[in-house]
Amino acid sequence: MSQISLADLNAASRADFVAALANVVEYSPWIAEQLAARRPFAGINQLHTALMAAIQSAEPDVQLALIRAHPDLADKTRRAAGLTAESTDEQNSAGLDRLSEAEYAAFERANNAYRDKFGFPYIVCVRRHTRDSVLRDFETRLLNIAKTETRRAIEEIGRISALRLDQLVIADDRLKVQGRLSTHVLDNHIGKPAPGVAIELMELASLGESRVIARAVTNADGRTDQPVIGGRPLPIGRYELRFRVAQYYAERNVPLSDPPFLDEIPLRFAISEPESHYHVPLLVTPWSYSTYRGS
Repeated sequence: MSQISLADLNAASRADFVAALANVVEYSPWIAEQLAARRPFAGINQLHTALMAAIQSAEPDVQLALIRAHPDLADKTRRAAGLTAESTDEQNSAGLDRLSEAEYAAFERANNAYRDKFGFPYIVCVRRHTRDSVLRDFETRLLNIAKTETRRAIEEIGRISALRLDQLVIADDRLKVQGRLSTHVLDNHIGKPAPGVAIELMELASLGESRVIARAVTNADGRTDQPVIGGRPLPIGRYELRFRVAQYYAERNVPLSDPPFLDEIPLRFAISEPESHYHVPLLVTPWSYSTYRGS
């Protein structure tokens, strides 16, 4: 997806404006056509507010058509037929292209149950979720009435479109769509930051396989050079940070038992606020460790 500045969007011809924003909302260029007439926009937040106003002021049958333009999640048939590039990237970000047969079956059951009840596809901003949290959200929302789900679907379309705009449009202001996960290792044995600690981040799964989603090594400040997760929402779900502390102490010639009392330390935690900053530090000695949620 090539980026464009907000100034260039404001100055573009109507046709070029519509072409640039046509896929910000799935298969619904009529929204971009309405926005073209409302220029100029002072910032990307104003642009997204106008986009949501266009959706929310549309007639109910138009809103329903908009919702029905979205694909089912993890639908093999629809994938084979072709999704938009944006939907493909979004579904892949949550690992929906790498599901086990049991997970595919679970998504198919959930999709069918949702469509049977509401008559339109389940819509969720998958960049804000793990596979587990999507399935939990399915179960929760199946208990709702159709009016509630129509409103929820439009809210999720708003989140999806905000992320697409954030990737597409360069502006002086920013949409609040990104979160950050960071860590910091403090060696309490010497009272200093711990450089050179190898770290892995696992996304934990209930039904399918858990997977490593990030690897890093702490720098001279005991931190990672980049956030463990950054530049995107933090997917709702359960995680495990693994710290190879025995290797760290062995490389510094600290006397250790054989085998070491603490070898690889796992810290399990959960993320529930995708647009927030989660800081999960490790305070460690060869014989003890602790953690907390920092900021």
